[in-house]
Amino acid sequence: MSQEYVFGWHAVEAILKREPERLQQVWIQSGRQDRRVRVITDALDGLGVRWQVVHRRELDDRVAGVHQGVVAAVSESREWSEGDLAALIEGLDRPPFLLVLDGVTDPHNLGACLRTADAAGVHAVIVPKDKSASLTPVARKVACGAAETVPLVRVTNLARCLRGLQELGVWLVGTAGEATTSLYQADLKGPLALVMGAEGKGMRRLTREHCDLLVTIPMHGHVDSLNVSVATGVCLYEAVRQRLG
Repeated sequence: MSQEYVFGWHAVEAILKREPERLQQVWIQSGRQDRRVRVITDALDGLGVRWQVVHRRELDDRVAGVHQGVVAAVSESREWSEGDLAALIEGLDRPPFLLVLDGVTDPHNLGACLRTADAAGVHAVIVPKDKSASLTPVARKVACGAAETVPLVRVTNLARCLRGLQELGVWLVGTAGEATTSLYQADLKGPLALVMGAEGKGMRRLTREHCDLLVTIPMHGHVDSLNVSVATGVCLYEAVRQRLG
């Protein structure tokens, strides 16, 4: 069975809560005896999942990143496809709310975007298979469990996927610094996919051309752009504000 590692308390707890069948083994750093450890080890015992107390060096050798004293070996997560996306949208009882990340290659940014997407109630995050970060252990750690709750849909052809979304009645709103419409002037209440560009370069030309509307985030200081995960948070929560209203 193929295997991957998840580390950090939030990420491991999310697997334990939502997908316990994927857990294969857990390693916990020696010296921890707090309630959080007891809760997890009791749950693992109940599931019959092997766990072991080890020296920090073994955790450091197993994963690259701040593991917080816990690492889990899990079976590989399900990969969502373009076909799954259409079925997901058609099964919703409310207007779809999607996030598209075009060429976001930093796993920290992917994890942060997933975490915000989960908090905002996004139904799925869409990324291209090429030139995009994957769900590495680092991305999962930064996502704080959101990687286990928000479907990450990897598509072979992003432009084709965007056309398919439009055919399903989804309005595509992209962000671009040169846009003349402010984010706060856009109507974000209906079936919506927010399209965010890569760090530094923004959206690719074909992606931009498929958007129904381009908006900009007003910038009043000396810097001319925001980190993609910060910009994603700003845009998603403006949509949340409008949709709540």
